[in-house]
Amino acid sequence: MEVDILEFKVPVDNNKTLFVWDIQPSHTEDQIYEGLYSVFSSYGPLYLLKVCPNAPLNPPGFYALIKFYSAAQALKAQRQTDGCPLFQNSPLKVRLSSKQTPHFLLDSSRPLSHARCLELANHCLGFNGWTSDIITLKELTNEEEGEEEEEEEEGGVRRRRLRFGCLLQLSFPHHGQMTRAAAVVEDSFTCAGEDSFTCTGPDVLIQKRCRLQKQVREKALVQAFTAVLLILLGINTLITVHITGYKYSDYCSFYWVKEFSWSDFAPDEEEGDDEDWDLTVS
Repeated sequence: MEVDILEFKVPVDNNKTLFVWDIQPSHTEDQIYEGLYSVFSSYGPLYLLKVCPNAPLNPPGFYALIKFYSAAQALKAQRQTDGCPLFQNSPLKVRLSSKQTPHFLLDSSRPLSHARCLELANHCLGFNGWTSDIITLKELTNEEEGEEEEEEEEGGVRRRRLRFGCLLQLSFPHHGQMTRAAAVVEDSFTCAGEDSFTCTGPDVLIQKRCRLQKQVREKALVQAFTAVLLILLGINTLITVHITGYKYSDYCSFYWVKEFSWSDFAPDEEEGDDEDWDLTVS
């Protein structure tokens, strides 16, 4: 039986990456993207699809990079599309990447962004295949953290810090599996007036609190998904859910989890590493 595993982590393995050549300039870049996406997404969820024009010294045309979450789906797509015209009149070359992935990337694979986690979970499990429930979401005060002061003053400028913690449960009702995760985020800002609430204004504090609450919920959900493995079985792609070894007791305190600052949450930051492509194929 063919078995494949999907993780909620940024795919870095070369056997999940396809390169497509000999794309003719008879279509626009947007049309090529739509054509490639329509074909290759039918084999499984895609993490990345990029279309770029050929280098100036090469004939006019385009090439593309496609990343799957699943190595088995990438291999099947390569075998069934290589040498086929797909959306154009001439055949395309589709190859698996043979680039050697550095060990430090394999050992430190990053979790998917919040949006990518939702996309992958909904694609594989359906919108009713999983649920998330917030157990606790609270602002962490200085008294709880054992600190004496909430504000610090440097050179006449006051700095105020807001911190929120969230404990969340992720459940898969059709598979009888669940896991919990926690996250802490913070944001700090300066205030030059005597009264930090007056100089920043209550509307600013409300906006900052709302943003942090949203971010800590998303971060906790991402942390929960990192413990999930989707196991694909057989020809009909039967999906089972496996939770790695986390215990609920691990999350009895927010202070045991890693802290995250507001600057850690750049959207879709995991796509930035694909700028330098090594067009090495097998």
